[in-house]
Amino acid sequence: MIVTTGTAVHSEDFSTLADGTPVRRWTLEREGTRVRVLTYGAVVQSVAVPGRDGIRAEVALGLPDVKAYETYTGPYYGAVVGRYANRIAGGSFVLDGRTHRVTRNEGGNTLHGGARGFDKRVWDAEEVPDGVRLSLVAEDGEEGFPGRLAVTVTYTLDGDGALRIAYRATTDAPTVVNLTNHSYWNLAGADSGSALGHELRLAAGWITPGDEESIPTGELVPVEGTRFDFREPKPVGPGYDINYVLEETGGEPAAELYDPASGRLLTVRTTEPGLQLYTADHFDGDPFVPCAGIALETQHFPDAPNRPEFPSTVLRPGEVYVSTTVYGFSVR
Repeated sequence: MIVTTGTAVHSEDFSTLADGTPVRRWTLEREGTRVRVLTYGAVVQSVAVPGRDGIRAEVALGLPDVKAYETYTGPYYGAVVGRYANRIAGGSFVLDGRTHRVTRNEGGNTLHGGARGFDKRVWDAEEVPDGVRLSLVAEDGEEGFPGRLAVTVTYTLDGDGALRIAYRATTDAPTVVNLTNHSYWNLAGADSGSALGHELRLAAGWITPGDEESIPTGELVPVEGTRFDFREPKPVGPGYDINYVLEETGGEPAAELYDPASGRLLTVRTTEPGLQLYTADHFDGDPFVPCAGIALETQHFPDAPNRPEFPSTVLRPGEVYVSTTVYGFSVR
């Protein structure tokens, strides 16, 4: 184990994919927080933090081995998803007058980068101060996306034990980029059943409603007077899979998730303009029960390549895509 500027960093052989490709696991530990990251999918396999009683518990849904991740691909447990997180309507978009057709993997639409997105790739990894940096190259034309995209995702633990995720990408041709981590949180413990009843606060007064296929209509609708209003903390119920328009918070949390029983509090700070709230209603008990975790996916808006009124996700040569999200852990 190597200690770098306060964070203990350790790597180990973990498993192999069905095709024999080796997968490594990196463990970061600091101030009571322990995070485990796989090179497969840049997956956050495990986050363990103490509760009010001082006992540490797993609070992110994870799977025991690589075979399980290859089997349960749909929920994207803890993975980095891309090249475009969320949905692209009709599996196509126009960029600089040229139509690009990308892999449709959710009916007629594209979800989380297509059939073989970043969640199904084995990333290179290297130790950095306080954590690990994972990298990959998506070649021009992969899943139909233009441009050779070089991506890094850096996981570090801050001095207070917060998990910092920093994304960076460059391209050699105009393309679209939208990256996020798809962790599911259950602050009572990953094996405790449903996470419904956690109290949620979101610094968001608007949503981007979608049609029956969860494709945005292009409207921005206020949450006031609706079940989507989490501007004041309230228990989370079922039935959420919606993008929120985050307010400028001046560094204050964009989201707070609290489990009254354990006292664990998760705070989310991000540079992103949106946050997808997903309550995982479609889990079927294999391996997790419905609503076993709550996803708080920081990202740009769904279908932004087809919605010029949304914040742009276009990346051009010479530009650098950067995004940072920090998950903080405390008790009260």
